[in-house]
Amino acid sequence: MSAREAPTPNPASDSVQLFSSRSVDYARFRPTYPEALFTWLASQCVATDTALDLAAGNGQASIPLIGHFRRVLACDASTKQLSAVGDWSGVRRFVAEAEYLPLRRNQLDLLVVAQALHWFATPTFFAQAQFALKPNGLFCAWCYSLLEVSAEVDAVIRTLYSETLSGYWPAGRSSVDAGYSDIQAPFESIETPAFALEACWNLSELIGYLGTWSAVKLWRQRHDRDPIAMIEARLSSAWGPAERRRIIRWPLHFLTGFPNR
Repeated sequence: MSAREAPTPNPASDSVQLFSSRSVDYARFRPTYPEALFTWLASQCVATDTALDLAAGNGQASIPLIGHFRRVLACDASTKQLSAVGDWSGVRRFVAEAEYLPLRRNQLDLLVVAQALHWFATPTFFAQAQFALKPNGLFCAWCYSLLEVSAEVDAVIRTLYSETLSGYWPAGRSSVDAGYSDIQAPFESIETPAFALEACWNLSELIGYLGTWSAVKLWRQRHDRDPIAMIEARLSSAWGPAERRRIIRWPLHFLTGFPNR
């Protein structure tokens, strides 16, 4: 990979620092994406030579791409995230800011951004994506917001999300809540099939996942208390026996298109 001449990347943003500090928990508790999504992505590409997972984190989207593309690249602004425990075999990792990617023109068949576009959806970034993608290269960004379990559990989590943590979410989170409908990409979007993340968790795993929320970390720092502990009794009552496993679902929302067509 040859480096494209670019300005020196900016210092790590607040969002990068937040996720870097919880990279182990993030890798342990975040749900995985459905294999059908990656099969569909590959089917939309004219060629399957090179794919990039941008803002790759711990590789949740990078690793599934290995089965569909000859070369898989994973980029993140956080070295800690890219160093998270896991099998990165077959993935080439590198650290860079989204707006200053060391890529050649027309290098990528696919560029994916999983749960991160809201941090850098700027004209500069979209110009970078257009530069790096081939003429028929596919861009696909997706996000997911609140999980779905049951009416009782959902109500407790919604209170935590919308009331207790109000004002503690980093800038850009509103785009996730809007399903990226507020992001204006400089290309025509295409329809994407309905996909969702699913997990089968007990109560302890759910609580571990809630602890990965960036707003939870900020609330703890500000108040020196744990906001999850404040709802744990209500959450336990709504959940039932702690060892009980429930299906948890996160609908995915997409921004997909061919920037260079």
